[in-house]
Amino acid sequence: RYMDTLHQEIFHKLNKIINIDSRDMTVINTKNINIFPKKNNLIINFEIINNVRRINKFHESVNCALDYQGLYVSCAETLEERRKRVWRKAIFGFRSITRIIDFMYKRVLPKLPILKNIYFIITRGNNRVLSKAEILGRLISCGFDIVDYFEYNNLLYVISKKNRKPDFNMNPSYGPFFKMKRIGYRGETIDVYKLRTMYPYSEYCQDLIVKKNKLANSGKVLNDFRVTTWGKFFRKFWIDELPMFINFFKLELNLVGVRPLSENYFMKYPPDLRELRIKFKPGLIPPYYADLPKNFEQILDSERKYLKSKVCSPVKTDIRYFLKAVVNIVFKGARSS
Repeated sequence: RYMDTLHQEIFHKLNKIINIDSRDMTVINTKNINIFPKKNNLIINFEIINNVRRINKFHESVNCALDYQGLYVSCAETLEERRKRVWRKAIFGFRSITRIIDFMYKRVLPKLPILKNIYFIITRGNNRVLSKAEILGRLISCGFDIVDYFEYNNLLYVISKKNRKPDFNMNPSYGPFFKMKRIGYRGETIDVYKLRTMYPYSEYCQDLIVKKNKLANSGKVLNDFRVTTWGKFFRKFWIDELPMFINFFKLELNLVGVRPLSENYFMKYPPDLRELRIKFKPGLIPPYYADLPKNFEQILDSERKYLKSKVCSPVKTDIRYFLKAVVNIVFKGARSS
């Protein structure tokens, strides 16, 4: 038995979910992906994921070693905790420059096409920088549902459950410029181009964060930890949406129209509004910039009113909403969030 090696805090969390004594349990401290010879229904790894060279391959290996609905407990240092650690250890007077160097070396360098290979040869993948969103998103992409997560002793512990096979996604949204699957005209799926405002693998956390953080009056997620610092600035001034002009020139988007939604978010809309939405192309400038609604229900009403008006008079409706939106943006400070 490995009971005395487990943290009491982890036991406390686990015992709320399962009876540990009834489980086939494997407790490890490793970054080796080839150590799971038999089926288990509980695997606990105390090696931080930041030190694993191929994180997804490791999670996929755990997935294969677990029974269906088996639990996997992992831990990692988040980007936020790393910033605090680097700040504490840096020489007074050099803290800011130390953090910038650390960010460039550990965060930017591994993303550059040629230099990243040199980086991983030097570091062997140790001490990797991971955001909370990426830590959780990678697990979900590898076939796990997040049961719970908590911070203890400057580390993030995640309790996850195997519910499906991994996605084996070879092209996660990792770069600054990426495409999002959205519902377009006649319900067809289109690739909408944007600049990244969220951490990698954030798209996998959508359902999780809605359940945890709920929605604001605007219909967006409250306290969304997936959004980066520069992402908040980009969103406020629509910088992240500039690549959507590619879709405009490809005739997939209009200048004025309802915003293109993900399938998951689209299905949260009332059936009558879903039917109205797919009658027209989505747009760059949404009707709520003209109406300035204050909550999600008012946003739905704004879209419904706009679309019903557009059914009767498409051109006049778009001109009216465009002019009103411009006035609100220029003189009333209407901004994205």
